Amino acid sequence: MAENKKHFRNVLVMRLSVLGNVAMTIPVLYPLCKANPDTRFIMLTKKWPATMFHDRPANLKVVDFDVKENHKGLVGLLKLAAQLYKLYDIDAVADLHNVSGTWIIDAYMRLRGARIARLDREKPKRRALVAHRTTEPLTPIHERYRRAFRQLGFEAPDNFTRLYEGRNWPVSPIVLDKEPGQRWIAISPFSSHRNKAYPLELMEQVIARLAEKENYWIFLMGGGKAEKIALRPIARKYKRVISMAEVKHGFIDEYALFAKCDLMLTMESANMHLASLVDLQAMTIWGPTSPACGYLGYNQVIEDDIQLDMECRPCSISGDKECRFGDYRCLKNIKPEYIVQHVIEAVEYNAEHNTKATRLAMARHKIQASQHTKE
Repeated sequence: MAENKKHFRNVLVMRLSVLGNVAMTIPVLYPLCKANPDTRFIMLTKKWPATMFHDRPANLKVVDFDVKENHKGLVGLLKLAAQLYKLYDIDAVADLHNVSGTWIIDAYMRLRGARIARLDREKPKRRALVAHRTTEPLTPIHERYRRAFRQLGFEAPDNFTRLYEGRNWPVSPIVLDKEPGQRWIAISPFSSHRNKAYPLELMEQVIARLAEKENYWIFLMGGGKAEKIALRPIARKYKRVISMAEVKHGFIDEYALFAKCDLMLTMESANMHLASLVDLQAMTIWGPTSPACGYLGYNQVIEDDIQLDMECRPCSISGDKECRFGDYRCLKNIKPEYIVQHVIEAVEYNAEHNTKATRLAMARHKIQASQHTKE
């Protein structure tokens, strides 16, 4: 172990995909950096995800790149690899993506003597799970990330708590002061794949019921023009419902908001993982995917999740496939009143026990299809 630590002075870490997958590297990467202070870790990712790495350890360097312009195709990726090697003298690579684009960079670094460790994508287990030949869950992605670092000989402790541990949360000019007795709930109704999103007309019913409680404030999370337009009429219709999509903001503002929230209601999306970064309890609605696919938020618990027990679930790992029945019954058959009941129960439980994130495996959230499917 000591020899490897001394040899690997500069380790390139790569995760180039969507926001949520990059967010999941933080609970692994931050403790890793702190446990190995003599090694510099260079995190390579896309431009927007790169901005989420706040409060990072001193030995973590975050580098962003533009895959569509300056680093497009084989030539562009080789150019990027050459730049990284020249700037950072890379002598090991933790490829946490393990796709054709990162293989090109891996090959370049290997030719220059770097040792390569890759994420195990567990493809046979993935195929068996979605084909329903097995119910064995995939290894959680956080653990597979740690395995890649262990292949390089590094200690990879599992002890992340939250960003800004032991320090005050960041302050944002767009986040209100929270008054005593208020309950703040962040609701993230969208996902990178629309197939994973609870129907917005049903989510509005959830929002309407929660907004009836005078001490409840609802913050609707969204980004981009389409989400802004979709959330605007909902925020205007109900009291104490605020659309964050209307306000230009970054991750520092989201961290400041989530730190004050009592709970997040979310799809299986990036916001589930952002909640984990601030130790916020996330109640997640699962549809075509499942916690068995390995993407449950760090320190979140399955018992907090809302999902139907159906033979056709999960039908995909990432939620990018169309419903075989064409109606997305795994989402549409979840009753809004069931969601409202369990959100209020969790929020009030946390308030009564003076804790924001219980992390308890409580059977109150385990759903039986007969209890909450539509008539």
